[in-house]
Amino acid sequence: MATDSASLALGSPAPDFSLSTADGRGSVTPGDFASAPALLVVFLCNHCPYVRNIESPLGAFASEYAEKGLAVVAISSNDVSTYPEDGPDEMLDQAMRAGFTFPYLYDETQEVAKAYGAECTPDFFLYDSARRLAYHGQFDDSRPKNGITPTGASLRAAADLVLKGEAVPEPQLSSVGCSIKWKPGSGPAVQLSFRPRNGG
Repeated sequence: MATDSASLALGSPAPDFSLSTADGRGSVTPGDFASAPALLVVFLCNHCPYVRNIESPLGAFASEYAEKGLAVVAISSNDVSTYPEDGPDEMLDQAMRAGFTFPYLYDETQEVAKAYGAECTPDFFLYDSARRLAYHGQFDDSRPKNGITPTGASLRAAADLVLKGEAVPEPQLSSVGCSIKWKPGSGPAVQLSFRPRNGG
C-alpha cells in the first residue's frame, strides 16, 4: 500500500546520526559533509517498486549535483528480519545496479528513521547550508506504471534553489512510496510540527 511522506515543518534542524556503511567498513555522520552548501538525506530500500522506479535516475542526479556542491547520503531502515531483501548485502547490490556514488547506510535500530520522521521509501530530506529543512517532497511526478519517465524534476528544482541560498516555495508535493517496514512494536516516535501540504 502506498504511503505519503509526513508533512514536516520547514526549518527543522537535521537530526544527528552515526551509521555504518552497508559494507561495514566505516561509519558516516552529517558532520562529514559540513563544508557542503546543501545536504540531501534520502531513505531508500532495495525491494520497493517506488524506489526501483527512480533509483538509477537518483544515482545520476546525485553524481551531477555533487559537482554543484550537493552532498547526498542514503539510509535503509527496513526491518530485515521480515524483509531480508533489504539487508546490507542487497543494499550493496542496489548501489552497484543504480550507480550510487554516495554513502548508503544501514539503520539497524531504526532510530534514525524515527528521528527524521521518515515514513516511506523513497523519502527525501533536503537541508540548506545551516542544515535546516528546506525541501521534503517528491523526486518527481513519476510512479511505477504511470508512464512518466523519472527525471527528478521536483528535486532538481528544489536543489537548484537551495544551492543558490533561496527558499523552496510551498506547497511541496509529498513523496509517495512503500511504508518503512518497522520492527514489531516500533514506528515513528518523533512528530515534528506540522504544516498543511497538498499530497502527491
